Amino acid sequence: MRILLIMDPGIPVPPALYGGHERLVYLFAEEYKKLGHQVTLLAGPESYCSGNTVTFGVNDLNRARTAKFKECVFVWRFLRKNKDKFHLIHNFGRLAYLLPILNHRVKKIMTYGRPVATTGIKIINALPNKNLIFTACSNYCVSTGNVAGKWKTIYNAIDFSQYELNEIVPDDAPLMFLGRLDRIKGAHTAIKVAKAANLQLIIAGNISPTADSARYFKTEIEPYIDGLQIKYIGGLNDIEKNNYLRQAKALLFPIEWDEPFGMVMVEAMACGTPVIAFDRGSVPEVIENGLTGFIVNTDEGMISSISRLKTINRKACRKAAFEKFNRNKIAKQYIALFS
Repeated sequence: MRILLIMDPGIPVPPALYGGHERLVYLFAEEYKKLGHQVTLLAGPESYCSGNTVTFGVNDLNRARTAKFKECVFVWRFLRKNKDKFHLIHNFGRLAYLLPILNHRVKKIMTYGRPVATTGIKIINALPNKNLIFTACSNYCVSTGNVAGKWKTIYNAIDFSQYELNEIVPDDAPLMFLGRLDRIKGAHTAIKVAKAANLQLIIAGNISPTADSARYFKTEIEPYIDGLQIKYIGGLNDIEKNNYLRQAKALLFPIEWDEPFGMVMVEAMACGTPVIAFDRGSVPEVIENGLTGFIVNTDEGMISSISRLKTINRKACRKAAFEKFNRNKIAKQYIALFS
């Protein structure tokens, strides 16, 4: 089967550091190829995969609307010209990309990794269309967009070969926070929890280039960074992520929003590292309570869960995560949508 994957420009596929969705697109491009399909990737500059790659646009998350419109025009022209060359078009980018082929016989998957804007879903489904399936990365995420059309939940996946199991960590092993340093991700709560538990906390992640995020880091994170109990190590590449996650006692996931999926939770589990997370968004779908981590509702619940970490078998934690979120299983679920 000939498959086209589409991703918005802004961050290359695969990303060097931050870019969970871009990392996912690369993973599926490689897995589809491994399953014997011919793959073409349509994505921003510096993108690549083992199949064919066509690049467009610019890698700038703050690019102007005019630039984004030009990107749409490029994709529309590409699809009009090449639509008959593909059996399946798997779109991780903007829904508007699919307009020229909406009623064409080619099979189309529109995948969401964040809460869905329902206006576009209603408009698209009011137009003539065929062979179009919407997917999102959790039941929670599906619930935000399932107002029209055919929807399926297909979880995100990771490449487990990039993460090494560490079955035993010392009692004084550090806690870890890994994620974008926005208030909604909860790094300030992770600091509070680590201090209450008298454990080291390693904070990793990028600082968003917005005034609010810069202010948040400056006032609520940076004053507590002492290089000893609270350490900030910046953004991590895949090798560094594995290195730090596998040495952690637990990953703290104290989110203040409804997370659509939370790939970092699975990355931690792949190392055998349990996750302690607030019960919001996709968390109950990702964590198996008592097996791969603990689901809590308060700061105090997160603190008290640390004393229960020894009850989690780290090898069983990785095994449970692999059975649910491995790349081969998830790629086959996408392929089977039209079977």
